[in-house]
Amino acid sequence: MTMTPRRPAPRLLTALICTALACTAGAQQDVRLPDLGSSANALISPQEAQDYGASMLRQMRALDMVVDDPLLDDYINDLGFRLVAHCDKPKDHYAFFIVKDPEINAFAAPGGYIAVNSGLITITRDESELAGVIAHEIGHITQNHLQRAFEDSKKDAPLMALVLLGAIAAGAGGHSGDAPMAVLAGGQGLIAQKSINFTRKDEVEADRVGIQTLANAGFDPNAMANFFERMEDAMSAGAGGEDVPALLQSHPVTTMRISDAKARAGALIAAQKLRPAGSAMDKLQWEKSTAPMMFVKDPSALMPAPKNGGLATYALMRERVRVLAGDAPKLTIYYGSSLQHQRGFDTPANRYGYALALMRSGRGAQAIDQLQPLLQSAPDSLILKLALADARLQAGQRAAALALYNALNTQSPRNRAVALAYAKALTVEGDKGQARLAADLLRPLLDNASEPEIYSTYARASDKAGDSVRAGEAFADASYYSGRPFDAMEQLKRLLKRDDLDYYARVRIQARIAELTPLVLELRKRKIQTEDNPDGKQQLQPRNDCSGRLCFGIGAGPAGMDSGAAPFDATQP
Repeated sequence: MTMTPRRPAPRLLTALICTALACTAGAQQDVRLPDLGSSANALISPQEAQDYGASMLRQMRALDMVVDDPLLDDYINDLGFRLVAHCDKPKDHYAFFIVKDPEINAFAAPGGYIAVNSGLITITRDESELAGVIAHEIGHITQNHLQRAFEDSKKDAPLMALVLLGAIAAGAGGHSGDAPMAVLAGGQGLIAQKSINFTRKDEVEADRVGIQTLANAGFDPNAMANFFERMEDAMSAGAGGEDVPALLQSHPVTTMRISDAKARAGALIAAQKLRPAGSAMDKLQWEKSTAPMMFVKDPSALMPAPKNGGLATYALMRERVRVLAGDAPKLTIYYGSSLQHQRGFDTPANRYGYALALMRSGRGAQAIDQLQPLLQSAPDSLILKLALADARLQAGQRAAALALYNALNTQSPRNRAVALAYAKALTVEGDKGQARLAADLLRPLLDNASEPEIYSTYARASDKAGDSVRAGEAFADASYYSGRPFDAMEQLKRLLKRDDLDYYARVRIQARIAELTPLVLELRKRKIQTEDNPDGKQQLQPRNDCSGRLCFGIGAGPAGMDSGAAPFDATQP
């Protein structure tokens, strides 16, 4: 099950980021302390690193490389922060996301951004294996490997950044398949050589602190070593360069490294058996290392060890990743055939995956048949109920779907997945009152959102509810978070020309323009070509000639959404 390759840029960019940023490592025995007062922060401040990581994520979204799904976003971040709470630097900034790439890989980027490829998630056997890979990447961040890489490669760091931006520009600009490779050719050799110089030491260090984090969070400490060993076995069986998982190319594994990881895991397990029963978290230590939380009297109760229910959620999310990142029609055949002919394949998770594949193939009624038996055995599952509501909506049972969405929203208010699905259902084929309700559902989510779909859905609901100013602002934000800052800037400027803006709306728009101005000026100065800035100058497609998945407006939107309404013009009241 692999994605249909539409262009080489996503896989190329992922590999490049892994090579240039993920500071892969290798096998010397000395272990650095968490913080030695490195001067790396003089090269790139924590805020600059965070801005860089956020910009990278926006560009990856522009290339359709990110699996943006509220359920999966919440799952991968819940898992990530469960580990972060037990790492050396729980106060640092972290963000976790899923890359739409079948390669088995993961990488850490500046600013605490950690990406996990869809291919890696679908190949894991349990949640501990997935947590082990994420804990390893967290180890790269807590041990300052990224900053040290910049510090150790002062002369070459600008080259790394230029090559990265060049690959992004080549992919986003719609160039031929050879263009990204041409951009990469000049710097790849130097980048690869520099990464090899510190590969062994940093990888072993990330392993050691990652295994400690894994154990502290209540996962199986052996999971990391077991996963890498399984990947190494797969590589040996393939015995070909093209069969080597990308994870092993960017995270080279040796027998000594696996043995060291197993020995450390064994020592941690032995130490755990000697601990007294009950919570292992020390309240005083928590207060020293973690920011205070209001109303929390017992921090040791915040992060319990994962139970069997967590594993069930993991299994459902694994199949959700497989479907959302894959080819739905092919997956429909895969699930249907395997359920009929493969012994042991008939599990709740695989039935759920089959239902999702059916829905993504436009067969909602058949998806209902798969989901209803699952809900009989798990009637309280929000994940299954939400899938059933989506299937009913697609099957034309709008009233039943809205009733189920409403019940889920009452049960879990401000749940992003529920609110987004409910808002879409209310807006499509709904009246002005339902659109207003949809906007009210999504407005509280905008404070901390960076997902374009939330903004574009809110914009459509606001426009249908009669608030075209809020709609224009939200469409601009959707463009920005989709890696189209020039498009966002142009929309805001057009919006500012309206003569019906009140004082507060005008101030909001002016503040947003002021916030975006340094970014677009820097991009223009560097003449970086992007999809909305093809030749270093602000250029936009007219609204009546809008096309493509990242062209936001009432008549066109991401992921093929189309309300059928007239094109949106922010200059008109």
